[in-house]
Parts: sequence; C-alpha cells; structure tokens
Amino acid sequence: MSKKKSAEINIDWKNVAHFMLLSRAIDSIEENELVPDKKVLYQFSAKGHELAQILLGMQLTNPMDAASAYYRSRPLMLTLGLSPEDAFASDMAKSGGYSDGRDIGVVCNLPGINSPKVLPMAGDVGSQYTPGVGYAQAIEHRRQHLKENVYDGAISVILGGDGSVATNGFWSALTMATTLHLPVLFFIEDNGYGISVTSDLQTPGGNIANNLRSFKNLRIFSGDGTIPEETLNLISQSTQYVRSRKGPALIRLTVPRLTGHSYQDNQAYKNQKQLKKESKNDPLVKLKKFVVPNIFSEKEWKELENECKGIAEQSAKNAWNRSDPDHSTLKSVFSSGYQDVQKVGGLFAEGFEVPNYSTTPEPEKQRINIVEAVRRTLDHELEINDKVLVFGEDVGAKGGVHAATMGLQSKFGVHRVFDTSLSEEGIIGRSVGLAYGGLMPVAEIQFRKYADPATEQLKNTGTIRWRTANKFAAPMVVRMPGGFAKCGDPWHSESNEVFFAHMIGWKVAYPSNAEDATGLLRSALRSNDPTIFFEHRNLLDSKYARRPYPGDKFAVPFGKAKKLKDGSDLTIVTWGAMCERCEEAADRSEASVEIIDLRTIMPWDNEMVFESVKKTNRCLIVHEDTATAGFGAEISSRISDELFSYLDAPVKRLAMPDIPVPYNVGLMNRVLPDKEKIALIIEELISY
Repeated sequence: MSKKKSAEINIDWKNVAHFMLLSRAIDSIEENELVPDKKVLYQFSAKGHELAQILLGMQLTNPMDAASAYYRSRPLMLTLGLSPEDAFASDMAKSGGYSDGRDIGVVCNLPGINSPKVLPMAGDVGSQYTPGVGYAQAIEHRRQHLKENVYDGAISVILGGDGSVATNGFWSALTMATTLHLPVLFFIEDNGYGISVTSDLQTPGGNIANNLRSFKNLRIFSGDGTIPEETLNLISQSTQYVRSRKGPALIRLTVPRLTGHSYQDNQAYKNQKQLKKESKNDPLVKLKKFVVPNIFSEKEWKELENECKGIAEQSAKNAWNRSDPDHSTLKSVFSSGYQDVQKVGGLFAEGFEVPNYSTTPEPEKQRINIVEAVRRTLDHELEINDKVLVFGEDVGAKGGVHAATMGLQSKFGVHRVFDTSLSEEGIIGRSVGLAYGGLMPVAEIQFRKYADPATEQLKNTGTIRWRTANKFAAPMVVRMPGGFAKCGDPWHSESNEVFFAHMIGWKVAYPSNAEDATGLLRSALRSNDPTIFFEHRNLLDSKYARRPYPGDKFAVPFGKAKKLKDGSDLTIVTWGAMCERCEEAADRSEASVEIIDLRTIMPWDNEMVFESVKKTNRCLIVHEDTATAGFGAEISSRISDELFSYLDAPVKRLAMPDIPVPYNVGLMNRVLPDKEKIALIIEELISY
C-alpha cells in the first residue's frame, strides 16, 4: 500500500509509535526489573505483537464496539485507554487495574462506558471466541429489533493466537458467526507457536486463513503484521468490511514472538537461526524505518522513546506504591455482596427495575404440570421484557424436546426464541456475550449430561463479577432437565446438581412442583446473577408435581426452603423428585416426621434446616445424586459441625450408589432411593 493511501486512512503514526514504545518499555521494565525482584509473578510479553493490536485499537471507533481479548493483548488495551499505571498495578496484583488483585495481571477487561469495551478474558485458551460472537448477536438484536441507533455500525472483534484456532470455542464461534451473518472480525495473531508447539500442529499447513478460504459467508484477509502500511491496510479493510454488514471476516497477521510464551519460557525449542530471524522481523524496527525521517525526525523519535520510558518508569513506581487490595471484598461472588451495580452486563447495568411481584400465590382453578409452568412463565417474561431471549437446540418450531417452549417462537418471533447449532460451548458462550450486550439470555441445555462440553464457559461465567471486581457480570438462566424418568441411562438421567453448587458464582434452583417452578424461574429471570434451573424429567408431567398456576406476579426468593410436612421426631431434608418419595415414606411411619424441600441448593436455607433439627434432634437427607460428595454431604457436615450437641442420632444420608443410572427399569428402581428405603431409615433413626 502506498503512503498516499496510508494517509487517506487518517492514521496518526506518531501516536502509533507512542503506544508501541510505551508497550515495549512496560515489557522491558517487567522483564528486567519487576519479575527478577518478584514484584510481578506472572509476566506475558507482547513484544512483536504490538503494531497490529495498536492499529486495530485505532480502528475501533464506535462506542458500542467490543473486543474479546486474550493474554497478549496489552498493546490493544493501552490504545483503548488503559493507563500504564493500571497496567503495572494489574501485574503487581495491587489495587485497581483489571481485577483489583484477584486475577493474573494479563487477564484483562475494560468496561469502556461510552467507548469501545474489552470483554473479560479468561485464563484458558479459546474461551474468548463464543462470548465475542454472542456480543455481536446482541449488537444486531438491539440494532435491528430494539431499533437502538447507537449500535449502527458496531462490531465485535475477537483476538486470538494461532494455537487458539484448534479449540472448540473457535470452531463453534465460526459456525455461529457465519450461519447468522454476524458483525464479527476474527483477529488471528500468528506467531507460529502455541508455547512450544508449532502452528502446523494446530491447523493443517499452519495457516488458518488458507484453510478457511472456502468457508461460506466468511471473508478472509491475510498478511504480514509487522509492515506498517500493509498491516494498516488489512486491518482497515477488514474492519470496514464487517462494519458495512457484509458479513463476518477473519484476518490472519503473521507476527514474531520476540520473547518466550511467558517470562519463565526460555525458548529452548527454537534454534539460533529461528531466533535471529524473528529478531530481524521486529515490527518496532520496521515502524521506525517507516516513520523516520519521512514523518518525523530521528530526534523526535528519540525524544518520544525517552518520554515513553519515563512514563513507564514513573507508572511502575506509582503502581508499586498503591495499597494492596481490600480483603473485605474477597467473598462477594454474588451481586448482593456489592453496593454498586456492575458497569457492564445484564439488565441492571442499564437501569432495569424489577417489576412488582408477590411471594403469595394467586392460584387458578386448573392444575398444570411443570412443563406448562415453565412455558407460561417464559411467555409472560418475554411479553413484559423485550430483552429476554430464549434459545437452545430444538426450542423453536419444535418447542423443545420436552415441549417447554411450545408456541413461543410463533408468538414472539425467531429473533426472540430461536434454535442454535449443536454446541453447548456455543450456547453458553453466546449467552455470556448476549448478557454483556445488556440482554437476559435464557439458554436450554437439553439434558444435564449435555452441559459437560460447556463446562469451561459455565465455570468462567460464575466468576466474571468477582474476577473483574464488579466491572462486568453475565446474568443469565440456563435451563436443563435431568434425573430419571420412565427409565434411566447414563446420558439423559444424570442429576449431579452438586457440580453446579460447587461452581462458584452460580445460583441453583431445583423445584419439585409447578408452583415453585413458576416462582423460582421468575426470580431467576429477574436476577442479577447467573442461575442454573433444573427441571426434573420425572416431574415434568407427574401428578405429584401438578399445581394451580400461581399467577404472573408470583416469585419465590432463592435460599428459602418450603416445609412440606410438620413434625417433631425427625427432620428430612430433600429436593426435586425425592420430595414425593419422602412424603410417601413419612405417611407410612408412625413417627412425627418434618419434611423440608430445599427448592434451591445454592444458596440453601440452612436457617430453616437448623431450626428444624434443633427441634427434632434427628436428620435424614435424601437426594437422587450419587452419595460420595453429593450435596447431602455438605448439609450433613454443616449440621454435624454446628448442631452436634442437639443430635440424638447420627445424621444419615440416602442417595444413589456411586454408579450411573441404569437403563433397565428394574435396575434403576433398585438403586434409586424409594419410599421403602426411606421408611427403613426413618425407623432406624427414631429407634437409635
């Protein structure tokens, strides 16, 4: 590209040089001083990657633009407004910065209020892709369907290295972006190595751009990310292509990685010839040759270099002199632990006010099942809140494999209730991006076991608020049926709700009947935290679970259990499908049995449970999940720790043995807790 064309793009090359020299100075101080002095414990250099990221940052001009970054993205961050002092403070784990000392310093985010934002990255490779695509879908929803002009021309850019193109997240994001024609730019910085593994082992031939040239609905750009004019030309073309709504694009820029993967990496896997080749390919050297003396003088370059070095040195001193983070905030993973609302993400960040609700039901005459309770609740919340979106595999025209979304797409349209590609990673990652975009995603995972491929996204979602120090959050509802039904099997009948109870930052609901399903789902849809909502397969249409619809205002607060039966001799704590079996067993016993349905296991109502155990002095915990490390173990431990002096008998648990649920009905019934087994333990505890 000629210099004339370069000038037409209206780039300030002196500003480019400023950010490159500043980024290089920061890396140099960290590598030569702060890491050896143990003031920085994790260090990832951006040397060699700076030019492309800085030029990209200068093309992100729409206030609603977003970048989904990764651990080598500090030059982009500096270009978009990160102060050098905050950059140092992040790596030093001082107060301020990305996470207020809670996360690795290079795990970045930038709220960007009224300016482009950098979405929270995570420490795992490839997890940045699907949230970035979800944010692009949020852009289009708000632009096309909510008619918000501020989103006109906005784009989502996802940065990644050549190693990340081998991940599930990359391919899932690529599928979503191309099938939905979303404004996404995949920005691949190819330095030839994923730590020590060469790029030819990440993608055939080592060039993802060549491999994707035949990919439908995807424009490919590729070139050298160290040559100023060529890099600017490619980045300008690719960003403008996406802004024009022609579709998603991928740009691959080759860059050198001038240091190890991290400070600890000595690059012993590279020979001297390779190291010399990379050193000669330094984009800073090429930038200087390009701007001196054509744009400014050698003297001005040296002055700028000294200025940036001085800024970096002073910023490092200031950052080190900052206080350590406040310990009092460490336990706050839920929104209730913060005085202020997060800056970005979910309904509340944009001033959402919870509609009037009541904890007292106004029951209709006709009893409905849980499927209808879920459908009616979704229907009402979709009606009153145009930022609620319902999606998953088969939830559209089919109405879901369990019919819980039947008729919703025809009523609210394919932009509000829609099918997704078969990728649970994509479903949850997309939900994160939609939440960042100010929407309320309601994602369906068809069966509990099918959530396993989304584990990385689910775990990351729960910690977003905590690891960004309340700058970002991603409230959402993830619906998933689980548990046994007419038969069992290892794939559709898994319960394993304890997995989510142990997943930091998630609330977990497990209703046993249609009334509670309505109230808990409504609370989740209006919550400022992410929620796992279990729909037990055996309860979806069972006679036991049927209740009158409790009205459109009915909501059940999380952490409030329900007493199913009063008693004085024994407390049974249970949830889900075991509620019915516990009631049947209690009815067969001559003892006075109190039964508590937890309704939510995160948080769980230890107050009601403790009060009951203090009265009865005996406790039995019944659940469908396997016994070892099931949630019953947590309840039992807490009771033993805090109420030992009240107990007249050991706390007992009845659960599944540590095996998958069998397919054969007889075998399934043999291993599940049932009324006979429960009744036997009731008598055992009463007579202890």
